[in-house]
Amino acid sequence: MVLGRVFEDMCAQMYYRGKMFGFVHLYNGQEAVSTGFIKLLNQADCVVSTYRDHVHALSKGVPARSVMAELFGKATGCCRGQGGSMHMFSAPHNVLGGFAFIGEGIPVATGAAFAAKYRHEVLKESGPDGLDVTLAFFGDGTCNNGQFFECLNMAQLWKLPIVFVVENNLWAIGMSHLRATSDPEIWKKGPAFGMPGVHVDGMDVLKVREVAKEAIERARRGEGPTLVECETYRFRGHSLADPDELRKPDEKTHYAARDPITALKKYIIEQNLGTESELKSIEKKIDDVVEEAVEFADASPHPPRSQLLENVFADPKGFGIGPDGKYRCEDPKFTQGTAQV
Repeated sequence: MVLGRVFEDMCAQMYYRGKMFGFVHLYNGQEAVSTGFIKLLNQADCVVSTYRDHVHALSKGVPARSVMAELFGKATGCCRGQGGSMHMFSAPHNVLGGFAFIGEGIPVATGAAFAAKYRHEVLKESGPDGLDVTLAFFGDGTCNNGQFFECLNMAQLWKLPIVFVVENNLWAIGMSHLRATSDPEIWKKGPAFGMPGVHVDGMDVLKVREVAKEAIERARRGEGPTLVECETYRFRGHSLADPDELRKPDEKTHYAARDPITALKKYIIEQNLGTESELKSIEKKIDDVVEEAVEFADASPHPPRSQLLENVFADPKGFGIGPDGKYRCEDPKFTQGTAQV
């Protein structure tokens, strides 16, 4: 959780210094959800994220330097600088992407869960623990979209090994969840499709972990999906371009007092699980990791011009690159015959 917080605070600094471009959405305040769920996964399990995806990637084990380099648009980033803030992807870590449009990641996650079930039942390729599990993260605003309902139905119909994790931070950009949803208790939509629906305090990592453990184990045993609503709060605006003037100051103050990191520190010390100096050493270690990530990203090269059209079409060289490695669009005859391609 500390890594997520410090990383995102550094992102804000780098964004305002002009090191990052476009929209950057920070995760401050929601760390208990990412940590509580993702740290229970195996390497083969999948995570499908949203545009607020940096910390999900970090929780799944993507190195901080790879995430930071991606945010800087550098060739050493986890997507070689082509994804940026909203499209974190890492095949080795089974992070199947951040998705900029709300809801579009849910069908991808459902497909990944179907693939896991197929591998397990047809190809007999699963590990000894059971099925590989997929976590689909999305926000409260997404729960009013069609893909959400369609995929809940499909996942329950086929008993897919997926957990739908709603990070309900009470605001869909500037729209209050209470004003946009006919029944604001999202967890109730699970039982409507025949799957368990659970509400949990998303500011308490231990409570999140307890619920997550049950849901993930259930999916791994082949008993199907679970819908988990984590009620949380983002401490910053919707993105770093948002002045955050729509939320009331007393609401922000109320949730700031429930900071999940502060609460866990208090619990650790009260339960004699660690000392203040041990926690300080963790923070120092994290500061060093994030500083190194910035230095690495800053020193990394920009993607070469030849990379521009790669991965756009199925041709591994990129449709616009000729056999000589040069852009075909530089050839005066480039447009001849392309209608048939």
